[in-house]
Amino acid sequence: MPSDRLEGVALVTGGGRGIGASIARELTEAGMKVAVSGRTREQVEAVASEIGGLGLVGDVSRREDVEEWARRTGAELGPIDLLVANAGLSVRDTASWELEPEEWWHVLEVNVLGAYLSCRAVIPGMLERGRGRIVLTGSGAAYLPGSSNTAYSASKAALCRFGETLALQLAGHGIPVFFFSPGLVRTALTDDAFGDDAPWTPPELAPRLVRVLASGRADALAGRYLHAEHDDVEDLIGRADEVVENDLNAIRLRR
Repeated sequence: MPSDRLEGVALVTGGGRGIGASIARELTEAGMKVAVSGRTREQVEAVASEIGGLGLVGDVSRREDVEEWARRTGAELGPIDLLVANAGLSVRDTASWELEPEEWWHVLEVNVLGAYLSCRAVIPGMLERGRGRIVLTGSGAAYLPGSSNTAYSASKAALCRFGETLALQLAGHGIPVFFFSPGLVRTALTDDAFGDDAPWTPPELAPRLVRVLASGRADALAGRYLHAEHDDVEDLIGRADEVVENDLNAIRLRR
């Protein structure tokens, strides 16, 4: 378990349940003040009460909601040092041509636009202070073959590319951007899609990885694809120069 002690304020979107709630608990245990957001009031308020944090209710794909989350977090907890853009959505999509277009598109609104709006809401303050970190919850569906869910896979591919490009834009401004896959964690989002025999990832790995990323020790890996289960982040930190020089941990076209 990471021993990193953290300070400051974190905003975790999609923090009312599943991976987001676990990340919020980990960051609180590490010493941060944490705001969690989500659409379901009961879930958000339960997690916020448990961790002694701030609960924020709304829709991550609505600009006004996200900007209000950032405003309230800053006013009630302090300037945001860490954004964990974790909110995500999927739909049953084995035959995408049978979905209503609005249903398909809403997955991208939550998974991609929601992350963009969240980043847009916190980056100006981070730039002004000259510090901050952003972590995006991606997925192996961004690049792994065989996925039958076009909406979710497309959204996560876009999110990973967004994260890498945003990291380049913010290079030199003291705001590293990371994107990672939590692995196949058993949550309400995945439970219906996979059976009991699926290769489930231990749920504690993603929060532990986020804690390391929040510590600053992995800043040289900004813009790299990280996997909570299959990557040894301590090894990557030790080999960061090699990783960057050889463009490792990156989603690339191979010919």
